[in-house]
Amino acid sequence: VQLQASGGGLVQAGGSLRLSCAASGRTFSSYATGWFRQAPGKEREFVAAISWSGDSTHYADSVKGRFTISRNNAKNTVYLQMNSLKPEDTAVYYCNARRFSSTTMSWEDHWGQGTQVTVSS
Repeated sequence: VQLQASGGGLVQAGGSLRLSCAASGRTFSSYATGWFRQAPGKEREFVAAISWSGDSTHYADSVKGRFTISRNNAKNTVYLQMNSLKPEDTAVYYCNARRFSSTTMSWEDHWGQGTQVTVSS
């Protein structure tokens, strides 16, 4: 599966952005998907994840109550709605798709190219 992230941009603190990650391939619905971010000089960190069915979500403490992850398997797309943005949310945001391969008995990971989010104070 190939992933294409979009929707980043420059926004003032307190504003909102919606990121999208479009996936190619017919097996997207079999993957759990998530968002990670990497700020300059820092390691990539987990932001949010959603199960393949959309029934289960998980968030980093730093974004709970402000960010919402969702997916539309019919459109092969996962979204990240970001509200009440803070300057510390500034980072490159990456989408990820993951599933366990029973063939290789290992995790299969796919990454998008990243989209820049900049929050000004």
